[in-house]
Amino acid sequence: MYVRPRTLDEAVQALAAPGVQILAGGTDFYPAHVGRVVSAPVLDITAIDELDGIAETAGEFRIGGRTTWTQLIATPLPRCFDALKAAAREVGSIQIQNRATIAGNLCNASPAADGVPPLLALDAEVELLSTSGARRLPLARFITGNRKTERRSDEILTAIIVPRTIDGPSAFLKLGARRYLVISIAMVAAVIEKDGEGAVSQARIAVGSCSVVAQRLPALEQRLRRAPCKPGLGDLVEPGHLAALSPIDDLRASAEYRRDAARTLVARTIEQCVRA
Repeated sequence: MYVRPRTLDEAVQALAAPGVQILAGGTDFYPAHVGRVVSAPVLDITAIDELDGIAETAGEFRIGGRTTWTQLIATPLPRCFDALKAAAREVGSIQIQNRATIAGNLCNASPAADGVPPLLALDAEVELLSTSGARRLPLARFITGNRKTERRSDEILTAIIVPRTIDGPSAFLKLGARRYLVISIAMVAAVIEKDGEGAVSQARIAVGSCSVVAQRLPALEQRLRRAPCKPGLGDLVEPGHLAALSPIDDLRASAEYRRDAARTLVARTIEQCVRA
């Protein structure tokens, strides 16, 4: 079965049937089916205009579930989104960015998903819709493991919600074996807000590819608060601030190298925010 609805109502009705797979940009869906027949029912959401684009209100930004990385890059947004835009430019090639959706990156739930650390640093939430209604979950609770999320089979991720809770420069850094088209060894997103006296009022730091799920660093965020927001702020990063991470050994890097690299990237992203 292949269904391409034009409204959200039609989409959630179709999802009520068992075993339906959602197709958005297809950049994860198609590679997963190379050489195999697609036997499960497919729900193609590319014709649902309600899911397209980025809307802004007084309290939040709403990124529709069909919005691509290219659309995100082209949309004028506050500087706290600079880290997310930098991550967007790291997602595969330009062709992939033109098709892949931000929501799909979250639902795929790879530990190396580029969009997750910047969105964690923005306190993002996801909106899920089914025939029983809508619900919101913090992104930190939505992704539960490698390729695992809290999305039920009858739900569609309709939007990513970013509340207006921080206003400051942001940065994203990614380490890989080469410059482009690479799965990261470690990646970090940071947002730093300062007060009228030049001290850090808020700091949000998130690390990806160093745990089964990307994580914020609350101990470091607390340490940075009230510190002078000037060059050298990254020197406050200590190994203990990254203790909650659980990097692994694999073909790309050892766990020890990942942990050391993450510490270096954290310090550098903080410095980039300070100098922005």
